[in-house]
Amino acid sequence: MPAFAFRRQPEALAWFGAGRGQALLAAELATAGLWLARRPTQPALWLTPAPAPQPPVVLHGFSRQLWLWRHPDGFSGDLRCELPLPLPSEAFGSMVIQHAVEGPAASDLLGECARTLAPGGRLRLYVLNPVSPYRLRWRGTALRVRDAAAWQAELRRAGLHPIATGATYLGPVLRGTAAASPPSSNRLRAVCVLEAEKRVAALIPPAPARRHWNTGAAPA
Repeated sequence: MPAFAFRRQPEALAWFGAGRGQALLAAELATAGLWLARRPTQPALWLTPAPAPQPPVVLHGFSRQLWLWRHPDGFSGDLRCELPLPLPSEAFGSMVIQHAVEGPAASDLLGECARTLAPGGRLRLYVLNPVSPYRLRWRGTALRVRDAAAWQAELRRAGLHPIATGATYLGPVLRGTAAASPPSSNRLRAVCVLEAEKRVAALIPPAPARRHWNTGAAPA
């Protein structure tokens, strides 16, 4: 498969490299870590838009985790690569994506995530909320911010199935720090949290052979 055109990180993702962007990433770490801790036996992929804050490597004994962050030529972190990801298909049972899809090649990246996610695996996606008053903080950047319905449609196009419970939200509404409070249904908070699952059609087992018992008298 040829490499995707992915040569330059836009100025948009640089917003997450300092200040309020870093505060949002830090606030998301707690909820993402707890989510992964509930799935400790499955290898995980964690994607972020900036090198810090780094996700925790070990969570309650959980250590099979690959961390990548986007840089001008693709990804760095536990390995340096470009799209398509040099990772085997169906290698991960869990994925956390913090805003890495709000840069270029979002569809290509989600497609790679769907490819490397194992059947029955879950993906947790953190994206900025365009209806939050906090959008004033990233106004003027080139961030490609979409609402929850648009991201759910993007997940479906990638071959993933959004979880029926829908989106939750975290972070501040306008002022204050991005405290590490649990997600809620408040649609004015800065970050939208979505979850999706990879499902595959089960093979239909062959129909059991029907036995015909001969109940007649044996021939003389």
